[in-house]
Amino acid sequence: MNMINDIKPVTYLKSKAADLLNQINETHRPVIITQNGEPRAVLQDPKSYEDMRNAIGLLKLISQGENDVRNGRAKAQEKVFKDIEDSLKAKLR
Repeated sequence: MNMINDIKPVTYLKSKAADLLNQINETHRPVIITQNGEPRAVLQDPKSYEDMRNAIGLLKLISQGENDVRNGRAKAQEKVFKDIEDSLKAKLR
């Protein structure tokens, strides 16, 4: 991946917005927009953005789960299923 092609100045965005959007949606690579030589924004296609958000959400859940295990807030799988089974049996009576 040649990242140099994915860095554009804000003037390029202003003059070639449609071309830039086509590039982003075809390559599925984000483009960094610079202003005065400094990175100021990242443009990304909606599908890649959604995939990234979903991945971050999963990583947060994994991190929370690991924290729960470290702090003793976890049950054995067998115990969880047994509790669910007992609860369902009680409701059917």
